[in-house]
Amino acid sequence: MSAPPHTPATSPQSPAARTATSPTGGRIWRAVRAPLLVAALLTLVAAITVLFTGGDGQARYLDPEDGTLRGGKALAQLLRAHGVQVDRVDSAEQAAALPGDRLVLVTGNVDPANPGALAALPGDRVVDARNLHLDLLAPAVEPARDPARERTREPECDLPAATAAGSAYLGGQPLDPPAGATACYPSRGKPTLVQYHDGQRTVTVLSSTTFMTNQRLDEDGNAALALNLLGAKRAVTWLVPPPAEPGDAQPPGGGSRSFHDLMPESIGWGLRMALVALLVTVVWRARRLGPVVAERLPVVVRAAETVEGRGGLYRARRARGQAAAALRAGTLDRIVPRLGLTGDSPPHAVVSAVAVRTGLDPQQIGGALYGTAPADDGGLVGLARYLEQLERQIIEH
Repeated sequence: MSAPPHTPATSPQSPAARTATSPTGGRIWRAVRAPLLVAALLTLVAAITVLFTGGDGQARYLDPEDGTLRGGKALAQLLRAHGVQVDRVDSAEQAAALPGDRLVLVTGNVDPANPGALAALPGDRVVDARNLHLDLLAPAVEPARDPARERTREPECDLPAATAAGSAYLGGQPLDPPAGATACYPSRGKPTLVQYHDGQRTVTVLSSTTFMTNQRLDEDGNAALALNLLGAKRAVTWLVPPPAEPGDAQPPGGGSRSFHDLMPESIGWGLRMALVALLVTVVWRARRLGPVVAERLPVVVRAAETVEGRGGLYRARRARGQAAAALRAGTLDRIVPRLGLTGDSPPHAVVSAVAVRTGLDPQQIGGALYGTAPADDGGLVGLARYLEQLERQIIEH
């Protein structure tokens, strides 16, 4: 008797099916509103933290005692490791009191009220071009008009300190060098490092000293360039701006600091990564399919017919090994728990337990449960009967 035709409850082209499987605007909003709320809260917490803590505002730019990203402690320790004495001072008077042949490093607007005393300091000097008194510290060098982005640049000069270091992170305000000066690391045809001789003094002017900070020192040839420039003498007088009152910290070039200056340099990458994570979450959640549509089978197949069909396939393919393996696996799954054993118990433990429970020959039990495949259909039938008898005895005992 043929089975009655089955009419599916919902056609694939019906409006109900489309409603069940296609995401709607409401479902998309419910899926993404939780990630959006979490991202908004994280952004709000980050903004409040930066606003009330001042971001990196407590850092002292290129200070040899500052271990933050903007500080210069790593360079100071590197110089000391190479036998160079580093003395930190914050005024021209303190610098003038230090004895010996020294190199003077001017990292910011030091002693703005007494620039003449700063310019009168003896010895070679390395100056940040953003210093307000560059005309006194390096009068032969003038900043160019168009600033350049700080990035990795090649030396392109014959200055030994630069050629030995190779590429370095430089940029900022390009410089107009005097005649006879050595010009390195060009940007738009203008150098960002200039070294020239002023009488017995060697003056080095840098468009930017960012490559000397803790954050950039281990990149490219930054450490080598800084060490080559500052390690020419046995002692370095490291001039830093005097301590500022809370809230009065200024950047190296002077002027007030904006909200962007107070933010850590890494916050931009953090926000970009958060945005990427948010977009990935939105795409992941928005592409969810609708609920599964339940559909009744047109014909109900009895379990006995399924077993007979599989047995027929085994017989047609002469797959006695696969059939025997299926019979043994099913028997073991049913009897092992009754023997108080686990599924990963070794064969000898299972055979011993079955022999104790049934009193049968352990050799026959081992051959039935773990032996080779039957040679013919009769052997397979005999194996099935023996396994059935074995399982019945275990259940009855």
